[in-house]
Amino acid sequence: MQIKFSIIVPVYNRPDEVEELLESIKKQTFQEAFEVVIVEDGSTMPATDVIEAYKDALDITYYFKPNSGPGDSRNYGMKRAKGNYYLIFDSDCILPPQYLTEVSKALNRKYVDCFGGPDAAHSSFTTIQKAISYAMTAFLTTGGIRGGKNAVQKFQPRSFNMGISKAAFEATEGFGQIHPGEDPDLTIRIWKAGYETILIPEAYVYHKRRISWEKFRIQVNKFGMVRPILNLWHPETAKLTYWFPTLFCIGFIISILFSIFLAFHWFLIGYAVYFTLILLDALRTTKSIKIAFLSLIAVCIQFYGYGVGFLKSTIAIQIFKQKPEERFPKLFFKK
Repeated sequence: MQIKFSIIVPVYNRPDEVEELLESIKKQTFQEAFEVVIVEDGSTMPATDVIEAYKDALDITYYFKPNSGPGDSRNYGMKRAKGNYYLIFDSDCILPPQYLTEVSKALNRKYVDCFGGPDAAHSSFTTIQKAISYAMTAFLTTGGIRGGKNAVQKFQPRSFNMGISKAAFEATEGFGQIHPGEDPDLTIRIWKAGYETILIPEAYVYHKRRISWEKFRIQVNKFGMVRPILNLWHPETAKLTYWFPTLFCIGFIISILFSIFLAFHWFLIGYAVYFTLILLDALRTTKSIKIAFLSLIAVCIQFYGYGVGFLKSTIAIQIFKQKPEERFPKLFFKK
């Protein structure tokens, strides 16, 4: 089968990001033809002028639709795309020049109907963005395999950097209405439909993520709230490791109390050792003392935000048996 790529990008009020992404797509070394599908998800700040400026350099199709969330917007774009293999990115991504070439090589070497790629911090990112990138990708944090391990099967792609065949899209009907969490939900349904997913380590993107601590906290808090919902929908995928950030935070509080009231410091020393390892690993990875120390803040926000969100959602869903759509309506888009 000859693979024909269609790049799908949902956008909401981010024309500047679209320009950076399109510029990186324009610089691809890939020699075959491909198309770009941009879907404005009810934006009040459309990227019309940006799209117009790149129409001569790229095969771009531009759609504008009412706001219904990024998942539904990706589905909208895939239904109208001309290719048979969809490459999905967030608008805050930048592609290295060899991205499409690496994906094509990997799929020709071993074809799969869905893949994901890792993310990295670009040299132009702010120090906070680089610290957040470390927290989200490092092996010592919850990033784990998303940082780019080589032999990872049944990898769960994330929608900022994901490929899916037309066949797998049609078999699963694409993304659901939950957000965030629409990408692991789709991945699980892809597995259930009999398709394979893998990580392509060479297919990395530069992902900006959030640009402030508060926005990052809100994002990871939502990630935490979504996970028990996914466990409810797909109980076979539930893991004890999802409890780690919550237990980490509870353990830290207990460690402080033990140290103050019982003069028992070993638990707190254990946390100090862990944070020292984070600091040293971040320094090794980022080559910056400032970013390394900011990475400590990022990791603390990551664990706290995710852990609290996970515990809150677990109590609501598992103990009080509340319906996710009713208890957490802001996590769901309506078509």
